[in-house]
Formats: sequence, C-alpha cells, structure tokens
Amino acid sequence: MKLALAGAGAFGRKHLDGIADIDDVEVVCVIDPVAEASRAVADEYGIARHGTELGDALALDEVDAVILATPTPLHASQAIACLEAGKHVEVEIPLADSLADAEAVLAAQERAGLVAMVGHTRRFNPSHQWVHQRIAAGELSIQQMDVQTFFFRRTNTNALGQPRSWTDHLLWHHAAHTVDLFAYQVGEEIVAANVLEGPHHPELGIAMDMSIQMKTSSGAILTLSLSFNNDGPFGTFFRYIGDTGTYIARYDDLVTGRDEVIDVSRVDVSMNGIELQDREFVAAIREGREPNGSVRQVFSCYEWLHRLEQQLPG
Repeated sequence: MKLALAGAGAFGRKHLDGIADIDDVEVVCVIDPVAEASRAVADEYGIARHGTELGDALALDEVDAVILATPTPLHASQAIACLEAGKHVEVEIPLADSLADAEAVLAAQERAGLVAMVGHTRRFNPSHQWVHQRIAAGELSIQQMDVQTFFFRRTNTNALGQPRSWTDHLLWHHAAHTVDLFAYQVGEEIVAANVLEGPHHPELGIAMDMSIQMKTSSGAILTLSLSFNNDGPFGTFFRYIGDTGTYIARYDDLVTGRDEVIDVSRVDVSMNGIELQDREFVAAIREGREPNGSVRQVFSCYEWLHRLEQQLPG
C-alpha cells in the first residue's frame, strides 16, 4: 500500500515513525507548504517525492491513501479533497473546527464510500485499550473520568517549540480527545454538558483555561480541566474512577490509583498509540471495512463540541 503524508511537522514525523513498523506500507510522497520542510523530511525518511501542494500528491495514481497532519483549519477541506480524488484518508485530530465542516466531511465520505478515519489516538493507546477491555468484559464500570490536559502555550508554538501559522484551541482540538474517549469508554449516550472558560489571551485571542463537565445516561460523569497556562509536566492525564478500581493512564502507560504499574505491553502488537492507529487505518482499507475511529463513529464528539461552544460568550 502506498501512502502520501501531508504535514512535515511534529505529528507528521510521528506517523512516519509508526508506519515504518507496518509491513508492506510505503510513504511515497510528503507534502508541506514549506518546501524546505518537505524536502528535509523526504530526505531523512527516504521518501521518493516531496512538494508543497496536496493536489500534487492526489494526482499520483500510485497513492492509495493520505494521512493529513496539517493545521486544524485545513483538515475538513483537505479531507474532502482526498475523498473526491478517490483516496482513503486519515485526518489528524480534530476532524474540523466547526460542526458544519465536520458534517461536510461525513457527507463526502458517504458519497465516496472510502475509508475516512480521524486520529482519536486515545482509542488505541494500550493503556486505554486495557481499560476498554475490562469495561467490555463487565469487570469495570466507570463512575467518573477525571482528566487534566495541560500545556504551556503562551506563545503560538507547536509541539517542537516552533512558531505556528495558526492558533491551537482547547475546545476543538484538545477537548476532542477526551470527549470522544469518554463516550467510547462508557459506551453510552452523553446527555448533559457544561463548559466554562477563563480569560482570552490578548494576542492569541483564545481562552487559555477551560473546564468541561459531562454526564451519560447512566450517570457516569466527566470532569475535564484544560490549560495552556500550566508550567509543569505537559500532556493529558486520565484518572478512571470505577466501581472495582481506579486507574491512571499517561499516554501508553497505566498504573492503579495507588501507583502500582500495570503491564500493558501485551495488549496490542505495539506500545505506540499512533502506530496502532495507523495500523487500524491500513487494515480497514485492506479489509474493506469501517475503522475504529471512523468519521461516522466520532461525529457525535463534534456535535457536543459545537453545543459546548454555543454556551461560551461571544
């Protein structure tokens, strides 16, 4: 299978590293609007072609599918372009930064009948998979998910500390991970949600702190705190409070509420959540099936992000 990658930044590289461990898959083209970036990544990873326009990759007959690791405002339009060009597509989270755009991608996928998947990586991290398996087996019922998403982003930089040409967003990007995971893990419909935000940054124009609460039909609740102001360990930390145990997930690692390490190394074929996500994308294409994390499956997350946005002033 031959793939094209759009976006030569931090997460584009993470996908290239993951794909390198998947048999019979080759990235044949890398696209980035900065010519030097696409050339450098192509040289580093031994990729045959590079360029600055997504259309150049979509015009290649040999390209079966595209991974989009591009700025959030481009996700929806680029995903639609891929589908209309007859290419399967995996879009990095978030699918879109508005409900209307998310709806447009879903409609394009339904017209094309191709695999369209969103990078909701938490579904694939071995730590969260371990919890999901316990819930599916009836061994655990979640009472509350208490989640902290903390970064230090008082300047407009990416995960590598490089300047960004677009502004990240706590609600439409970072909250999307947890809102989707909450519904996925509990396996129930969300019936209530509330959001509060702190002051907006004078230059970035976005809220730097946010608090979200959600509730499912059975009464399970989510408490989510997000901050770009936190000066400390970066990342998202998940505490699952259940009826038979408490578990804390930190990316691909898992401990009990008493910090006892749980071995999740045998949960899947890899400990790399992004690699596992890419494996699912490739497998769904090969098997002609809907992937875990399809646009359809995660769509309700974006409906709830829209509802939350309506609660915010202005």
